[in-house]
Amino acid sequence: MLPQIAFLGAGNMATAMITGLIAQGFAPAQLRACDPSEDALLRLEAAGLTQLSTSPESLFADVDLAVLAVKPQVVPNALSSIGHELSAGAALLSIAAGIPISSLRRHVETDVAVIRCMPNTPAMIGLGASALYAGGDVKGEHRALAEQVTNAAGTTVWVASEDLLDAVTAVSGSGPAYFFALIEAIARAGAELGLDEKVAMSLTLQTAMGAAALAQQSDDGVAKLRENVTSPGGTTEQALLSLQSNQFEAIVSEAVRQCAARAAALGKEFG
Repeated sequence: MLPQIAFLGAGNMATAMITGLIAQGFAPAQLRACDPSEDALLRLEAAGLTQLSTSPESLFADVDLAVLAVKPQVVPNALSSIGHELSAGAALLSIAAGIPISSLRRHVETDVAVIRCMPNTPAMIGLGASALYAGGDVKGEHRALAEQVTNAAGTTVWVASEDLLDAVTAVSGSGPAYFFALIEAIARAGAELGLDEKVAMSLTLQTAMGAAALAQQSDDGVAKLRENVTSPGGTTEQALLSLQSNQFEAIVSEAVRQCAARAAALGKEFG
């Protein structure tokens, strides 16, 4: 029997995963979703799904994997609405940021296996980076199914312990904001040098996209790629020396550490 996956929440992230799964070969009949927004459900209806509802009753009773895709603050109410329906053979994949497995389990009546996921916003266009953690009670088939869901919206890695998801949050979960800030800063500097603002932004965006693509496709590491652009006594070297003199690496390192610390603190608050 083909696996059944139900999404509790049909926002942008869930929609990207669902459409990605269909593109990978999942039949719409294998997928279902619940969301209070009728507009969100209409988008999924257009993608071919028929098992859609604004209420979760009976939608999660026989699924192999339930994907929790709601805001962290509504997780207790959302889980309590389906916790009694999930079978003991099902697994729960949570993409709700910061909520530990111990807290998730308190809101599920049945003894389901729980997998946590830390995605990021580029998943909404199929270019996400997601990290998964599964405890020892999670079966191989559930791990494979969860990975299919996250691979549908980008790439997936597994981490060996749940606390490493705080580091993932700091690197990739919040990471897009760091790059957006850098893009803003470079484009602004270009405009200050006389470029038209739209031209400066266009050049910056294409450069960011090209650099990332080159780093992914090249057999050389990013350090070598940086060296390839940096001629001794040249323009790039001057820019990098300025970054170094202003403690660029230390600033970035501290920002990532602060993010990880905040993620850990929030996890303790949810407890």
